[in-house]
Amino acid sequence: MCGIIGIISETPVADRLVDGLKRMEYRGYDSSGVCTIDDGQMIRRRAEGKLANLVEVLKDSPAPGTIGIAHTRWATHGAPTEANAHPHAGKAAALVHNGIIENFRTLRDELNADGYTAESETDSEVVALLVSREVERGASPEEAVRTVLPRLRGAFALAIVFPDQPDRIIGARLGSPLVIGHGEGEMFIGSDALALAPLTQRISYLEEGDWAVVTREGVQVHDAQGKEVEREIVASGASAAAVERGNYRHFMQKEIFEQPTVVAQTLSSYVRQADQTVALPQMDFDLSSIDRMTIVACGTSYYAGMVGRYWIEQFARVPVDIDVASEFRYREPPLPKGGLALFISQSGETADTLAALRYCKAQGQTIAAIVNVPTSTMAREADLLLPIHAGPEIGVASTKAFTCQLAVLAALAAKLAVVKGQMERAEEQEVVRHLLEAPACLNQALDHDDDIAAMAHTIAPARDVLYLGRGADFPMALEGALKLKEISYIHAEGYASGEMKHGPIALIDEDVPVVVIAPSGPLFEKTVSNMQEVRARGGQVVLISDADGLAEAGEGCLATIEMPKVHPLIAPLVYAVPVQLLAYHVALVKGTDVDQPRNLAKSVTVE
Repeated sequence: MCGIIGIISETPVADRLVDGLKRMEYRGYDSSGVCTIDDGQMIRRRAEGKLANLVEVLKDSPAPGTIGIAHTRWATHGAPTEANAHPHAGKAAALVHNGIIENFRTLRDELNADGYTAESETDSEVVALLVSREVERGASPEEAVRTVLPRLRGAFALAIVFPDQPDRIIGARLGSPLVIGHGEGEMFIGSDALALAPLTQRISYLEEGDWAVVTREGVQVHDAQGKEVEREIVASGASAAAVERGNYRHFMQKEIFEQPTVVAQTLSSYVRQADQTVALPQMDFDLSSIDRMTIVACGTSYYAGMVGRYWIEQFARVPVDIDVASEFRYREPPLPKGGLALFISQSGETADTLAALRYCKAQGQTIAAIVNVPTSTMAREADLLLPIHAGPEIGVASTKAFTCQLAVLAALAAKLAVVKGQMERAEEQEVVRHLLEAPACLNQALDHDDDIAAMAHTIAPARDVLYLGRGADFPMALEGALKLKEISYIHAEGYASGEMKHGPIALIDEDVPVVVIAPSGPLFEKTVSNMQEVRARGGQVVLISDADGLAEAGEGCLATIEMPKVHPLIAPLVYAVPVQLLAYHVALVKGTDVDQPRNLAKSVTVE
């Protein structure tokens, strides 16, 4: 969730710390802060709300110093106030924290009994006070950290500075990501490579349980047992270019309109145009031996997985189980020997999904991961990495990552079908042809942006909105409802069309718009029947379909949204566009914060 960064240098660091936070604000924007050390003094500057507020604070009250740490917060324990903003500090140490300390109450009670009083409501301040207490008792920074870390239950990435030892930053990770950046006469620490991209391309990834002493000359890494270890320096590949909106009003809008390009980029890695075949990255296992798959993900990625299940079962005839990551491992499901577990995550750091991945690995499953960050923890722990090439996604509501995930899932389903003997050569060529049509069809869908903007005002006043779809369109209904909830704050639900009459129809009246996703095809007539059930009860229907579908069922609708006529295989990619644009334009009408909606963060690194 939260974003952390630290710099130790020979030159002032405050401006660069803030620039790093700007690149991580998608991780959380409830509050922010910096702490530098100058002449043996800790200088803390914090602000409630978005990062721009901290920038104003620093204009009036600069933070000098050549060593410092900084934080942008997504609130877990404690309201998003200045007092709860990081960095937190004791007399002898200050730190920033990403994660959750589950046993903080017990630790806080111990500190209270020892005369230490917390100034905030956070779990993080407890760690700062524990480390500070050890140093005050005479321990070195390294000894203090070595003593405190085993006492922490939960997940954490930490960066710690010491006013009496301004020559080091100590970092530690367990369950939350942390990277070390290598420079010339300076070093860096951060939540991800993107934050450090303008500073260095030379990155070391800390592994679970690692803690590291970072100085201007380099880094000394210790594993969970305290043994000194080496962590390979690699090229991060993260873009150092500033992430800008360009001519777009919002990052979300920009990322919606980037979809034709990034889907084409993603498909170029999985489709060989010359011989019209589907290709996957090299793997160390026999894909044809996979007889059962398990898909695990959260949020939008979970809905991509639901579409993938339709494709895999339809094409490859391989049964697929799918579950949300936050529930999966607590069921302790029995997993078949030789099964393939597929994890989908934009960031590759989602805590629930990562925990499920490790459960599956312990159960002997082969691990595949569809991620947008090829250097992420999930990517590094997978047996088969299936990267998407969406580029940095800054808008908190996922758009382009979703369609790229779908593109990879379609390619995976087709390849699995080929190796399982379920897809003839001519069928594979047809799949490839339709996949290659997807970018152009996405462009055609985007051409209806103005039409969607013009009807958004009919949805904006609604208290509730229902979305309906059948087959692979059902997950699109769920995704459409999620998008509307995320950025417009309208309560919305997605349902399988046939389930409407099993309860939800009781909600239907003239004040509850129903968005029906129904491309013409084999399931169209049944979906239209469900739509008529809604209209018979006074419901207002917004129909999203192609010209044939609108000609047959569009009369009498509150509004219609026309999409290009496409093959069912790529329909989910194309129909993602109108549900994204509808949510976007409704949010504009309501005046909500599109890119940074309340209470949300891009990368969910806590359970």
